[in-house]
Amino acid sequence: MAEPRVPGSGGDGIELPCGETITPHDLDMGLREFECACGDSHAVVMDMHPLGRFVPESLADVLRATVEPADEFDEFTTAHLMGIVMEEFPEAVVAEDLSEDGQVGYAMLWLSDFDSRRLHEVVVELLVELMEHAMSHAGDDDAMAEFEAQMLEFDVAEFVDAYRRERDFESEHDSAI
Repeated sequence: MAEPRVPGSGGDGIELPCGETITPHDLDMGLREFECACGDSHAVVMDMHPLGRFVPESLADVLRATVEPADEFDEFTTAHLMGIVMEEFPEAVVAEDLSEDGQVGYAMLWLSDFDSRRLHEVVVELLVELMEHAMSHAGDDDAMAEFEAQMLEFDVAEFVDAYRRERDFESEHDSAI
């Protein structure tokens, strides 16, 4: 006999890209990575995680000021960023709307097949592509050439390593999850 389900209770759970199932109540708001029963680690992103989780606040400020979302949001958010990731890697990311579940403390949840470090690299790579696309529409050939020259020197893995060290992502006391 089927068990009754309470609305917003998470039902049977969320199926991860690896096929395992978890409930949103298994995840606390500060979690950035989930150690799965499949043996892999999966990145965890929640809508209340700031853009500063992935890039310096100065860049997050630029994104919020310049990228105009095509939805009800006033500014570019983590939800938009994860939408870009999902568009590029649809099989590797699961999104769950938990806005009806008042017990979890967040409205949207994304779980990826990538670990948190690889997701960080993916996000930075996609943001560079977004910036390059914006520069191509600016109509300034000199600015585009300068941007491309700077990107030739930009090492995504090195940036992610340095940013994660600076942010101390291994500490439970990281202030900007």
